[in-house]
Amino acid sequence: MTTLADFHADSLAGTDQDLSQYLGQVVLVVNTASKCGLTPQFQGLQELYDTYKDRGLVILGFPCGQFAGQELDTADEIGEFCQMNYGVSFPMFAKIDVNGKNQHPLYRWLKDQKRDPLGKPIKWNFTKFLVGRDGRVIERYAPTHLPHDIAADIEAALAA
Repeated sequence: MTTLADFHADSLAGTDQDLSQYLGQVVLVVNTASKCGLTPQFQGLQELYDTYKDRGLVILGFPCGQFAGQELDTADEIGEFCQMNYGVSFPMFAKIDVNGKNQHPLYRWLKDQKRDPLGKPIKWNFTKFLVGRDGRVIERYAPTHLPHDIAADIEAALAA
C-alpha cells in the first residue's frame, strides 16, 4: 500500500527530499499561496507547528500558483515572504501543481485517498491533508477550515 514515504519533493532550496523521513510523525500537508485571502492561515499553521512539533507534528507547505496566480514567482521570494510575514519555520517545498496533467504525484495520491465531497480536484489554496504516523491519509480539510480547528484531530493522531 502506498504511503507518504513513497514520495519525493523538491525543497524550497531546490534539493530533493525523500518524504520517508517524516514516517513516524503526524504530517499536515498544505498547498499554500502568498497572495491569497487565506494567506493569514500561515500564522495559524505556524502556531500549530510550534504547539505540537515536540510531540511529532510536522507541517509541509507546498506553494502553488494554480489558483488565480496567487503565488510568488521564485523560491527565494516565497521563502522570504513566509519567514518575514509569518515566521514560518516548518518545511516549505518548491512551487508545484496540485491539479491537472502536471500535478505533483504526491497530490495525485492525496486526492485519491481523500476525495472532496463535491469532486476530486483541489478547489483552492490552503487545502489540508492530515497524515498519520503510518504515512496514511486520515482526513482532508477544505481551504476555509482554519488551522486551529484541526487541533483536536492532530491531538488524536499524535496519541494514536
